[in-house]
Amino acid sequence: MFAHFHVRLSRRSVLEVSAGLGLLLAVVLTCWMSSFCALADEVRANTLRLHVQANSDSEADQALKLTVRDAVLEEAAALFAGAKDEADARRIAEESLPQLQACVERTLKEEGSSLSARVYLTEMYFDTTCYEDFTLPAGVYDALRVELGAHAGRNWFCVLYPGLCLPAAGEAAVYPTEAQQDLVEAPRVEVRFAALEWLEHLTGEAGN
Repeated sequence: MFAHFHVRLSRRSVLEVSAGLGLLLAVVLTCWMSSFCALADEVRANTLRLHVQANSDSEADQALKLTVRDAVLEEAAALFAGAKDEADARRIAEESLPQLQACVERTLKEEGSSLSARVYLTEMYFDTTCYEDFTLPAGVYDALRVELGAHAGRNWFCVLYPGLCLPAAGEAAVYPTEAQQDLVEAPRVEVRFAALEWLEHLTGEAGN
């Protein structure tokens, strides 16, 4: 009888310890995700993205999209060189919309295209995006959007501020804090961003 009681007690102890460890792990993961989510929010708030969408997925329209992209990046390099922060970059973009619109229309004309174009500022959702040297978390960003023609083709997107995609941006193309810079440059960060994206979709569905 004593042995039976001892076994039952041992099993109960194991269950209690397991439950305690599970609770501790849940608390640690919650704190880690909260901190990670807050840092991802900071990255999104300090980013101005560029989004160029082609007229269609035809080879010619996709090539034209890339030509327009190059022209916009070259024009933007001088415009955003002195941006102090994301708010300043957005202000510059807003004030430069006529210039950027003219740049796109001029490029289309030079390429012999009769497509219409629209250049404007917006807020839009991006999935987690892995570039060659950095990764950006999914979420809603400020973006300079360029729509070509019916804008029904594959798109291209990158970053205007910080100038991670601008030619010759150099050392200025960094986030305001070391923590934000480390986050986007961290190896295998896309795994954590995938978890963050799943969590945001889950909470979004719960809120609907």
